[in-house]
Formats: sequence, structure tokens, C-alpha cells
Amino acid sequence: MNFFSRIFSHVKKEELVLVIDVGSSSVGGALFWAQGSGVPEIIFSIREPIALEKEINPERFLSLTAKALEILAGKIAGRGLGAPKKIFCVLSSPWYASQTRTISMQKNTPFVFNSKLADSLIAKEIGLFEEEHLKKYIEGGSKIVAIELKNMKTTLNGYVTTQPFNQKAQELGMVMFISMSGEQVLQKIKEAVGSHFNCDHIKFSSFTIASFTVARDLFAHQEDFLLIDIGGEVTDIAMVKKEVLHESASFPLGPNFIIRGVAAELNCGLNEAKSLVSLYKDGHADGEAEQRIGPIIIKLRSEWLKKFQESLASLSSDISIPSTIFVSVDQDLADFFTETIKTEQLSQYILTESMFQVIFLGTEALHGAAVLEKDAVRDPFIIIESIYINRFLC
Repeated sequence: MNFFSRIFSHVKKEELVLVIDVGSSSVGGALFWAQGSGVPEIIFSIREPIALEKEINPERFLSLTAKALEILAGKIAGRGLGAPKKIFCVLSSPWYASQTRTISMQKNTPFVFNSKLADSLIAKEIGLFEEEHLKKYIEGGSKIVAIELKNMKTTLNGYVTTQPFNQKAQELGMVMFISMSGEQVLQKIKEAVGSHFNCDHIKFSSFTIASFTVARDLFAHQEDFLLIDIGGEVTDIAMVKKEVLHESASFPLGPNFIIRGVAAELNCGLNEAKSLVSLYKDGHADGEAEQRIGPIIIKLRSEWLKKFQESLASLSSDISIPSTIFVSVDQDLADFFTETIKTEQLSQYILTESMFQVIFLGTEALHGAAVLEKDAVRDPFIIIESIYINRFLC
């Protein structure tokens, strides 16, 4: 099947599906029944932490992630709930890189837009993406491969169309979302999951496109918004204008940055630092502990906020930043980062038209979009991915 045909293909069946979530601080997995209604029935879900280390070594980090995936897959298989018909793996940063590409073509005489033409144009954009964007993300000499091609919008002679094939036009416009990953990364994931499941036909996707699609559909009145995915090691920001993913930015700071910072300042182990951060965040630290770590966390929080401000400024160029923000983060960190973003003032007054409205894409916002059985953990990332896979990939 060609690129463009895959983009527009949707087949819905009631079948058992396995979704694997690969983040930068943990990996998650769930078995769900894909439903023709578009509402997945999640029967079991689980999450496995990735061992946190003082310094990040890319090869070691990939190895630890693969180990966590193997443990996760074993626990899911051990439940004996059946063999999934399909397996999907959703990647968060830093395991993929993405970009929205705009394709334009204009001729003096009318031409017929068909799949062959679409494929040639898309293949050219993939090549340009590799040259321009991915060298700084994928290291170690591993080959890079496209894992995802999504059509955001197609216009013929300036008019948006959902059925562009075999139409005549003199002007063509396509807005494509492309994501890629390292071949070594994908192979490690396949090997880890494949130790317990048949991964011959595993499909890969990005969390950005999953969260974008779910936020767009659940909050249909919002045409413009920001998507912020705060992973353990990386924070990703994507800007949506008129329901199309446009610019994106990321910076290598997440909750693990705060844990490492506390550990370094107090000269303690990572586990102790994590416990102290958790106590402080939840308001359970006693007076002495709060005095010790409070100033440290405020300082680290300010560093994260500064990078956030810089990223927003890099997105704005000559257009305003949307004031509605959808945040994806671990449930126990939602309040901490939501309040952090709300305290950011510079961009709210300079780059946006109004104050930030921060919406956490948690279980409350996602209520009713998925059915969770008693053995399913209320994991926002898994829920978002299951909804997306059920509606658009199965």
C-alpha cells in the first residue's frame, strides 16, 4: 500500500490490541478491545519504571529502556488474557523526532493529483527532513526510518478537500506530519516486546500525534492550542493553529532534572531525592525538610520555566501563541507543572492574547472516551493512546 493510501485508510474491528508506551522515565502497556464505536475497552494496563541514573548515557539509556520493556511485556503476557491481533508502540521523546512539512506545487496547466504523484512528493520531503532535522537527534550511526506519515490538510486550487485523488488542479498544497526514529531504537523495542509477543507487524507512532488527535476531537471548539508533553527527561511543545500541527520545540528538562538537581545539592542518592521531591510536592514535608529542599526546588523550577519561556518565544515568530494549553504528564505531577506554567507571566502578556488556560489531559478530561475494567490502571498516557489507536489505526 502506498504512503498516501495508508494515510487515509481506516479499518475498524472488534479485536484485542496491545499498546506499548515508551517514555523517558517509564514504559507502559495495555491490552484493550478495539470497538467499532470508537471507545476502547481497556482490560489490563501496567507501568514499569526505567532505572534512573545520575548521568544519561545514550547507549545505557536505551539498554535500560529495553530491559524495562522486556519486564513489562512479560507481566502483560503472564496475565493470560489472550494474544493480541495487533501491536502498537507509541514513542515519546527522545525516541523519535517529528516535523510538520508543507508541500506546494503549482503548474500553468491543470494536472491530475493521484497516489503516484503524492508518493513522489512525500518521499522528497522525507529525504529533506532527514538532511535538515534528524542528524542532531539520532546519533551512533544508526539508520533512520519514517514511522508515521499523517495528512493534516490537502488543498486543491486553494480549497481544502478530503478526497483529493483523481481531481484536476493547477495548485496543490499538502501539510504533512512526519515522524522518524533510529533503526537501532526500533529494533531494540521489537526484541524486548518480541520476547513475549509476536512483533512481526508491530506499528510505531508518536505521542504527539496521538495527544493532538485526542485533544482536537474531545475539545472540538478549540482550533488553536498548545500541546505540552512533560516526560521524565524531555519536555515537548507543539503548536496547533486551525486544527493543524505547526511548529514544535523541545528542551531536555523534565521531572528527572529536578530529582538529579536535589540529589546534587544535598549530596544524597537519587531515591532519597525522589522521595524528598515527592514529599515537598504533595505538601507533606516537615518544617526542616521543607527548609532544606524548598529553595532548591524553587531554583530548579525556575530553570525549567526559563527553558519553557525560550521555547515559546522560538515558536511565536510573527504569530501569537495560543492561550489554551493541554498538558500531558504523570498524574502525580499534574498540579506541580500546571501551577508552574500558570506562574509564567512574560509569554502570557507578550506572546498571547489572554492568560493561559491549562487543561491537564488526565482521567477527568478523558472521562467517557474509554472504558476501564478493574485491572486497568487509570494511566492518562495509555488512555490517550488507546483512544487514538482505536479510532484511527485499527
